[in-house]
Amino acid sequence: MAVFVGALLVFLFPLAYSPGPGNMFFAALGARSGVAASLPANAGYHVATLVVTGLVGAGIVAVLDPASTLFFVLKTSGSIYVLWLAWKMAASGRINVGVEGRGAGFLDGVMLLVLNPKAYVIILLMYSQFAGFEFASTGERVAVISLVFTLNNLLAFLLWTLAGDGLGRMFCSETKARRLNLVFAGTLAGVALWMLLG
Repeated sequence: MAVFVGALLVFLFPLAYSPGPGNMFFAALGARSGVAASLPANAGYHVATLVVTGLVGAGIVAVLDPASTLFFVLKTSGSIYVLWLAWKMAASGRINVGVEGRGAGFLDGVMLLVLNPKAYVIILLMYSQFAGFEFASTGERVAVISLVFTLNNLLAFLLWTLAGDGLGRMFCSETKARRLNLVFAGTLAGVALWMLLG
């Protein structure tokens, strides 16, 4: 079991800790609103990750064919949603030092995962890459993969949120805060385009 978990973590490391849609969203959220205000969205994202990963592993939810219309609709919806989040960030005002602002909610986190077709592709890839390891049952395999994947992502997102929070505290004046908001809004808009075109 330890060998399996170690191999899975090595496989997931570049996916979880490199800049990607989730990491950039939570870094921006941390910079804008602080760590505490990001926790509901973080919880929503990771509850959805655990559920979706488990359902895919159990064969209840099939991974969409990238050439299908439904995949295109999901990809487009996800991109529009992230663009909307970018717009909200660009339009937001000053960050108050020492006061945690209003962040994104639980449902925002859920939607960020559910509307990201690349998450489904990564989940399928993860299951296919680690199909050779033996487990007592399919349920045990699905549970281990789902938990390791979710907890590893949670740690990565919290680290990115803390980094964003630290950056946000450095840019606490009205002018600097607006500039930082625009930088992160632009980053999120780039993520939306990456989701759409990738």
